[in-house]
Amino acid sequence: MATELVTETRRLRRHALPCVLMRAGTSKGIFLHQKDLPTKEADWAPHLISALGSQGNDPRQIDGVGGGTSTTSKVAVVRRSQRPDADVDWTFVQVAVGKESVDFTGTCGNMTAGVAPFAIQEGLVKPRRDQTKMDVRIYNTNTDRIVIETVALDDSGDYEEDGNFIISGVKSPGSEVKCRFVKPMGSMTGKLFPSDNQQQQTLHVQPGSLMPNLEPFDVRVTLIDSANPFVLIDTTSISTTLLGTNPSDSDRNDLVETIRRAGAVAMGLATDVEAASRTRGTPKVALMYPPTFTQANGSKKSRPDIRVQAYSMGLPHPSLQLTGAVTIAVALSYPGTIAAGLSAMGAIMHGALPPTPEQSPPPDDREKENIGWERDVLIEHSQGTIKVGVVMDDVGEVASCAVSRTARRLFEGKVRYYIQEDAM
Repeated sequence: MATELVTETRRLRRHALPCVLMRAGTSKGIFLHQKDLPTKEADWAPHLISALGSQGNDPRQIDGVGGGTSTTSKVAVVRRSQRPDADVDWTFVQVAVGKESVDFTGTCGNMTAGVAPFAIQEGLVKPRRDQTKMDVRIYNTNTDRIVIETVALDDSGDYEEDGNFIISGVKSPGSEVKCRFVKPMGSMTGKLFPSDNQQQQTLHVQPGSLMPNLEPFDVRVTLIDSANPFVLIDTTSISTTLLGTNPSDSDRNDLVETIRRAGAVAMGLATDVEAASRTRGTPKVALMYPPTFTQANGSKKSRPDIRVQAYSMGLPHPSLQLTGAVTIAVALSYPGTIAAGLSAMGAIMHGALPPTPEQSPPPDDREKENIGWERDVLIEHSQGTIKVGVVMDDVGEVASCAVSRTARRLFEGKVRYYIQEDAM
């Protein structure tokens, strides 16, 4: 019979934290009022780690409300805003799975989609009774950016959850939550292309401790910062000799993470690759492929502009981050990027014209000059596609990117947990 030994006496205090569990886009997490957390942001970590179940480095989060994956281990902290240009402020916190740590860098677009519904349901913003739709201006503290969310309202002026809008990665329909990211460029670095303003470059990668037996190699990337910093990898530039013809999932994931770390250093987000390894959430990373141009049943469809496989905290993302969709849409808007090049390559491979969505008007002289146009781009991922509406202003910068999601309140109450007194 196994015997469990307690080697030290711990002084624990029980806490009860009011929260709402929401499914927002393809993510799930808890939404909190900032007033219910300690005053100092630096003191939030032990509460959120224990509430979600990552204490003891538990990968299952069995003793908390986290779901054991990066997309279901998230926190949104919301308050009424004091800014003249925003209704509410929100802070995103990624709670690590299998590790006692939190990450405040970057943001989560899918969780953003739940902020306006939460704010309305919790009385942080007050719709008029005669409104059927409402714009909620949201300030994200992580990236210092504004998102304007348009949501449907029911007859009583509350957020209308029910609807017929469906997004890839979620089986049930809901009402459309339109998220418009305003001037998303330079969310953390202050630059759209933070590595010497290069729209694409050859990254020389020293494998480091993650893959010590791998020789240094080169790969083509776009290092871009829009909504979140991203390393966009040109899959056609990765030599098949790196991992062999049939690499394991673990080796493939380690290779992507190795490139992500090198990209973090090149973007100025980490001093070296070991420092980059300690911040798994920023920059994010995605593999970029030419689009397939066909649906699962083989029929023709509106042509996607690009095909991607995003990663989250070292593992393949089950669909695509909303901020990833925004960032890739921005990359597609600049002809010199990896995304734009692979999009054109896909059009040539499939004997099609360069992919311009059917909703877009024919390009005129202004669009040729990359100023003052508006169009939709279509991004293909493992669960389907996601459409992004891009508006380019008169100086050749992206004014906004709009993506639609759905969101639903799952339960409300108090999450109960214990933390050590010396951790408070």
